[in-house]
Amino acid sequence: MNEISVLIGGRAGEGINIAGMLIVRILSARGLRAYMYYDYPSLIKGGHNFAVVRAAEEEVRCHREKIDLLLAMDQETVRRHIDWLKEGGSIIRDAGVVKGDGIAVDLDAIVTEEKAPPVTKNSAVIGAFSRACGVPWTTVEEVVRRAIPKEIEANLRVARRGYDLSREVLHLPATGRDPLPILSGNEAVALGLLDAGLEGYVSYPMTPSSSILHTLAGLAGRFGISVVHPENEIAVMLTALGAAYAGRRVAVGTSGGGFCLMTEGFSLAGMAEIPVLVVLGQRPGPSTGLPTYSAQGDLLFALSAGQGEFPRIVAAPGTPEEAWYWAGALLDLAWRFQTPTVLLTDKNLGEGIFSFGETEKRPALGPSLWKGEGEYRRYEIGTGGVSPLAFPGTAGATVKVNSYAHDEDGITTEDGAVVARMAEKLREKGVAAARVLEGYPCVATAGDPDAETALLCWGSTAGVCAEAAGRLGLRVVRPVVLSPFPEMRVKAALAGAGLIVAVEENITGQLARLVSVHGIRADVVVGKYDGRPFALEDLERRLQEATA
Repeated sequence: MNEISVLIGGRAGEGINIAGMLIVRILSARGLRAYMYYDYPSLIKGGHNFAVVRAAEEEVRCHREKIDLLLAMDQETVRRHIDWLKEGGSIIRDAGVVKGDGIAVDLDAIVTEEKAPPVTKNSAVIGAFSRACGVPWTTVEEVVRRAIPKEIEANLRVARRGYDLSREVLHLPATGRDPLPILSGNEAVALGLLDAGLEGYVSYPMTPSSSILHTLAGLAGRFGISVVHPENEIAVMLTALGAAYAGRRVAVGTSGGGFCLMTEGFSLAGMAEIPVLVVLGQRPGPSTGLPTYSAQGDLLFALSAGQGEFPRIVAAPGTPEEAWYWAGALLDLAWRFQTPTVLLTDKNLGEGIFSFGETEKRPALGPSLWKGEGEYRRYEIGTGGVSPLAFPGTAGATVKVNSYAHDEDGITTEDGAVVARMAEKLREKGVAAARVLEGYPCVATAGDPDAETALLCWGSTAGVCAEAAGRLGLRVVRPVVLSPFPEMRVKAALAGAGLIVAVEENITGQLARLVSVHGIRADVVVGKYDGRPFALEDLERRLQEATA
């Protein structure tokens, strides 16, 4: 397979993330399918940042342990990552600050001589990288002009200097295929929400969901949506619920700590039957944890958040295409069933950069609206527990929502029979939602469907599990919808498996614990809980040990 792995590293503030994305775009322009993992500490400036880019002729969604090229903008990059370099691999280094062998490019000297802004110096590294891979200058120029919004000519001059100082060390031929769009998982979420008719997004910035807020703020004028940044996460949830009560399709974004503050409002949405979508980007906890790293530690939290009992729909996409699909699907489902929904992502998916392929078409699913006939009752039992919706200002309708136990008119009650019937109404909505979800891709599979050993995984481990399974002859079963749990479909996909290995980025095996409630037992749990994603070879070793 025509494949390449590259690591670029330097200090925070040197544009490592942007440089990594340019590398992804250049490789994509060669017709390759690319993926980027970005690693950075919780610092505004200083500290060590690096990005690992992998590209191949076929889809890649994880990184390898070894790299072909090391692009070092500081000495720390060489110190930390020289062991990642393959035998025969090459280094491109900033000659002004990095000692050693390899292709030397003096970034500060180039920027000074070209009278270019200091922020352009990583363009020289991009130029040197492109020449090292045998990428024509015309491709570099085309990508830079399309991808960099400011100082284009200065960046091109600096990139050309790096290109001319470099030399070809490996040949990366073009595949002849058209490049795919390049998106982060969070950008895919934002676009999926817009495709489903999002009218408002409310969020307090919290890694790793913050870039959804930034993306939608940049698109707000074009799509006519409201994007609001309140003072805290409590205000986020209550603002969203007020907007939804008024008839606007809204979503909120947060991480675990912010969702903790939202849970009372989340329960309010359950009792008052107000539709709202929560994008929950996971990171290691508890408390502040590792704010710029990733984990799968909030599954059970999302399934049980809030007091009391009420239905919620929870989905955990594993690819950017699924992130797009389920962002829109969960917004539709929230409005159809007038209940909160949760899109469970993490830093690895949300901030990862991917080649974005074809997506499935979502089923058409609209809300159940009041037809204006007879007396309006906000909590009328309805079909499948779903009440006809009307909004304030609708002629002939008094729209009363209530956080207390209430009757069909929304009037507070403590009558036992009424309370029980309304609780049953909520249960009926959950059953109806599960029935509708039978028409959605709630379970994904990969690998050999008849293999004796099955990997059971969820969320962003999708890519690495699929590739490892393909190489080791295993099957992969991945529930995407986690509430209501698609028990029969998961059991069908696991049928005949003699060994079930749960692969999770947590220490307690949260998916393994969830499936046990449904009569499915994971024989082994392979966990990773250091905040970093599985590398392909790392997971393969762990699986071989687990199945020996």
